[in-house]
Amino acid sequence: MRKLLIVVIAILVVLFAFNYVFKDRDKTEIRENSALIQEQIRNVSKLVVTEGHFSQVFTYKNSKAVFANLVNVEKKALVVVNADVTVGYDLSQIQYELDEDTKTLRILSIPKEEITINPDFEYYDVSADFLNPFEAEDYNKIKDKVKGQLMKKIEASNLKSNAQNRLISELAKFYILTNSLGWTLEYKGDVVKSSEEFQKLENFKD
Repeated sequence: MRKLLIVVIAILVVLFAFNYVFKDRDKTEIRENSALIQEQIRNVSKLVVTEGHFSQVFTYKNSKAVFANLVNVEKKALVVVNADVTVGYDLSQIQYELDEDTKTLRILSIPKEEITINPDFEYYDVSADFLNPFEAEDYNKIKDKVKGQLMKKIEASNLKSNAQNRLISELAKFYILTNSLGWTLEYKGDVVKSSEEFQKLENFKD
């Protein structure tokens, strides 16, 4: 009976040690995978940029009534604008959480695109009256008007969609990595089952 008890105790000790080793190994593997995913996120934490160039010819006119509204004096200019435009995503602003218990990477928020316009203004045929000279306010009005027209051109172009495609290609790296490690990738509560699904998610755009 004593020998049987010793054998049972020995078996229990072996099973406990076996279970402890494998549980510890599993936890270590999860921690290593978690660190690897965080490293991947840091690697893509950069500004993904798409560049474009736009030209705009703009005619500016302004008239002013003087002498009790008896005379109108006009000032005008022909403005040629060449603008370099960038549309980008600062991926260092991605908000995420890692759930090691369920082996899930949750992407909570993706930053909106950043549009930068760097215009170069050239003024031609500038004419103004002594009573209605060109002032800083006029140049500010021209810049605001041109910026508004350039934004319309940007919206009508494929610049934003190209930038988004580049963003999706970077996000697809998260799916490839998590899938290879046996983890789950979620975006705003939706499970991402393929790298192409980023394009289909209705809540992809904030």
